[in-house]
Amino acid sequence: MDLASRTFAAEGYHTTSVTSIVDGLGVGKGVFYWYFDSKDGLLTEILADGLRSMRQAQREAIAGEHDPGRRIEQGIRASLRWLSDNRHLFVLMEFARTEERFAPIMRQGDDQTVADALPHVSAGITAGLLRGEDPVVLTMAILGVTSHLARVLVLEQGEDADRVAEAAIAFCRQGYVATGASALTRRIA
Repeated sequence: MDLASRTFAAEGYHTTSVTSIVDGLGVGKGVFYWYFDSKDGLLTEILADGLRSMRQAQREAIAGEHDPGRRIEQGIRASLRWLSDNRHLFVLMEFARTEERFAPIMRQGDDQTVADALPHVSAGITAGLLRGEDPVVLTMAILGVTSHLARVLVLEQGEDADRVAEAAIAFCRQGYVATGASALTRRIA
């Protein structure tokens, strides 16, 4: 699957044939079809495996951390590092979002990401560490900021994942209000 995922990412999914994959592995097509029913089936398995791998990296990053705010921060860092280290899978995930036949697995992954992050956000709200807003909306906001920065800065521009993670964390902690501006805004209102 690694050769196929790297080939799909480098040469494009539509232009990569099953023949080129099996030739690269030095096996016949029969071996391919023993494991996968089609090229689409292979990509679906690659995507599912990638999503599982990223979730595992996130779980490992937050293991043993009791502070929900730090769990969120460590999850953001782990996500961006994983996406940077697995750019070929990141490329395929972005591609899959644009193809209706692969979009369901990506939507399922997005739903799972919200479900995974929500308990940490809810715990942060309960502990008074996060604003007392709708935890689902707050979770989606954190994920949205992180996802957009990952796509634009890490994937497209090749920025350092740790630097981007710190920017995402800082923004999620502070929002768009400058230091001292919230007090000024309260006085004006």
